[in-house]
Amino acid sequence: MRRVVLCYPEGKHKALTLSYDDGRTADRRLVGIMNRHGIKGTFHINSGLLGTNDRLTKEESLELYAGHEVSAHTVTHPTIARCSKEQLVYEITEDRKQLEQIFGYTVRGMSYPNGSFNRQIKEMLPFLGIEYARVVESTKTFAIPDDWLEWKPSCHHKHDLMGMAETFVGLHKQQYLYLMYVWGHSYEFDTDNNWEVIEQFCEYAGGRDDIWYATNMEIYDYFQAFRQLKFSASQDFVWNPGAGSVWLSVDGRIVEAKGGVQTSLA
Repeated sequence: MRRVVLCYPEGKHKALTLSYDDGRTADRRLVGIMNRHGIKGTFHINSGLLGTNDRLTKEESLELYAGHEVSAHTVTHPTIARCSKEQLVYEITEDRKQLEQIFGYTVRGMSYPNGSFNRQIKEMLPFLGIEYARVVESTKTFAIPDDWLEWKPSCHHKHDLMGMAETFVGLHKQQYLYLMYVWGHSYEFDTDNNWEVIEQFCEYAGGRDDIWYATNMEIYDYFQAFRQLKFSASQDFVWNPGAGSVWLSVDGRIVEAKGGVQTSLA
């Protein structure tokens, strides 16, 4: 029997993603830093607050977040564990509708506003079109989430970010897949007067050939695509019913299982 295991695109075994909430004007500087170093991320937006106080406008958001993912964060940022089911449905569904109208693609992920959620909310999310949801509790590890509706990041940017980055970059055992997930709010860099934290991190962690830089949704979709692969019982070949490629290590040899075709693993 062949040893067939999942890899990230192009056979990589490390992935990095960032996640920032609220759509504040400080995202301008953050996105500029990320773009300079080829780092991708997801920005969770309250559609009902766009253009108010220090929030970006619809027009600026559309241009700024190009190449990244925009995801839901509810319309008005309530503590949703305190909301009625009716308000919860409105806050998430209306946020999706408004963001989809602005950005032109299906919004399928979110982060919980104020980190607020419970079991009932998680059970409702698939019926509201949400496939992943990020929490605020950090793992301090580089593990792949077991529960995508309670997706725990590796760390907040305030919590030993460079120490985590150095450990992550140094990982070399390719029998594992690693994911570094950093979250926060861009306005915190203004409040704490420490933009050098994210600048140093992006310069250090960006532009590396052995890291896949992806949005939250790209990572989620990639793992779902792997789960949809149809392997022969002998693992001599695999059928990929999806549109995108999935990369596999077959006895140490990297194989691209292209979308819509059958690929030999022999």
